[in-house]
Amino acid sequence: MNSVLVLTTMLVFATMVLALIRALRGPTIYDRILAVNVFGTKTVLVVALISLLKGHSDLVDVALVYALINFIAIVAVLKLVKMGDLGEAGEGDITDG
Repeated sequence: MNSVLVLTTMLVFATMVLALIRALRGPTIYDRILAVNVFGTKTVLVVALISLLKGHSDLVDVALVYALINFIAIVAVLKLVKMGDLGEAGEGDITDG
């Protein structure tokens, strides 16, 4: 069982390298944002796998917090790319007028 988890962790690291290559090469900004999102998701998976390997369930909380931070960051970056400003109201945002 332990060797399967180690092999799985190594394979996830390999996919993280591929996502990092995609984030550096592009070709569009959306490909790069998606690759960074994949990298963040794989990081959460690696933290959970390491938690299983070491037997410390404390790291699962860290993985969940990192997943939330990753989600919020990706939404903010997408809004920044689309609108050019994080404080600008979008189409579906509530405004005062």
